[in-house]
Amino acid sequence: MHTAPGRTSYRVTFAVLAVGVAAFALLQSLVIPVLPTIQSSLGATQTDVTWVLTGYLLSASIFTPIMGRLGDMYGKKRFFVVALAALAAGSLLAALATALPVMVVARVIQGVGGGVLPLTFGIIRDEFPKEKVPGAVGMVAALTSVGAGLGTIIAGPIVDVLSYHWLFWIPLIMTTIAGVSAHFLIPESRVRTEGQVNWITAFLLSAWLVALLLAVSQGPTWGWASPRVIGLLVTAVVVLVIWIFAESRSSNPLIDMKMMRIRTVWTANLVALLIGFGLFAALGFVPQFLQTQSSAGYGFGASITQSGLMMLPNTVAMFVFGLGAGWLAAHFGSKNLLIAGAAISSVGYFYVAFQHSTELDIYIAMSFTGIGLGLAFSAMANVVVAAVPPEQTGVASGMNANVRTIGGSIGAALMATVVTAGASPSGLPQESGYTNGFIMLGGVVAIGAVAAMFIPKIKRDNKTGVEKSADLSHAELAMVAGGTLAGDESE
Repeated sequence: MHTAPGRTSYRVTFAVLAVGVAAFALLQSLVIPVLPTIQSSLGATQTDVTWVLTGYLLSASIFTPIMGRLGDMYGKKRFFVVALAALAAGSLLAALATALPVMVVARVIQGVGGGVLPLTFGIIRDEFPKEKVPGAVGMVAALTSVGAGLGTIIAGPIVDVLSYHWLFWIPLIMTTIAGVSAHFLIPESRVRTEGQVNWITAFLLSAWLVALLLAVSQGPTWGWASPRVIGLLVTAVVVLVIWIFAESRSSNPLIDMKMMRIRTVWTANLVALLIGFGLFAALGFVPQFLQTQSSAGYGFGASITQSGLMMLPNTVAMFVFGLGAGWLAAHFGSKNLLIAGAAISSVGYFYVAFQHSTELDIYIAMSFTGIGLGLAFSAMANVVVAAVPPEQTGVASGMNANVRTIGGSIGAALMATVVTAGASPSGLPQESGYTNGFIMLGGVVAIGAVAAMFIPKIKRDNKTGVEKSADLSHAELAMVAGGTLAGDESE
């Protein structure tokens, strides 16, 4: 298949998409290692400064599926540019912020840019030759993972040489370049989904996500048994049930419940939840562990920059194996790659739990997690794309990215609770807290490997190289007929 007359080469399109995705990925993690610096500069408390992360996660969780849906309806290229514009505007405001409330508002605006991922996957499926789709999707997924890891590595040097404000100036430059390039170079997708956004169900989605993420992010501070946390969790469950009921009966659902009942889709989302749990929790707490003074009986007393370099094997391995995931998937299948990736990354978490006395131990553990995550995220993206019709790519991949964000929020909150259990009066965690926390991460991600085994068989067309889930044809028929999925055509 060649590029259609009058349409940009898919290689140029991919280059533009990659810059936008890279900027989005960096913004996910750049601020994690330097929160103490931001706290000091803005005169905030340790509790209040966490809203720099929480505000972003809440906004991204809400807007990722909404932007994916709008892109499917009105044009993926158009809303890709809108998402980049939100990232740029939020970065500008954050770079200029001199008070914590302004910084939090800026991060909320950046969360709108969460739509970059589902829109990117949708554009790739619409514009690329069919045989190139799996490799391109895998590379974008790998770039997302690498960007998240790279943010923790380069944050220290940026702050040391420039200032923390450049943690936002650099993504601003990248998103501006990508946005302008996308406007002029990326063709608008021909594939559209008719209908309109049901803003009532969008509000319900926002409500239960806000309640859930507020509860899990503030649980360690407010107390898990406090009335506020319990009330938020109960509210989240009640509104979630109402939302599912409303979406199921809506003629224009934001998230198609029939699609979400496809076994490949919901099992891939479960795996995303569990792997996201491990990834974001590790990104948040491995640097803290490494930066702890060795006088505490553990840790290395590393600086922000040094701790980032010790995590470099994680980022390098994610990038290398993420790039190679397309070739490996062609030989072993995306499902098998996803199982292997989750299993390998769990080994890394277990390793650092029991072996963390030397720098070599950290390098080995980070290599395992990087290899596993590089394989898993690339394979997971292909599994989701293979499971739904083209017009549902944005919604399906958006929900998958959203579930990963939710998993990361839950993982970070629970990790904080486990690590700080039994902390000294000064607030310094015990070594056993980190050990138990890393064991928890290893166990959760290992469960993700088991969950991936229940994904239905994915078949590959040897002529085109395109993968298709065994239950996709059933899903297509049900969507066209407007019927209810009674089961899966699985293995």
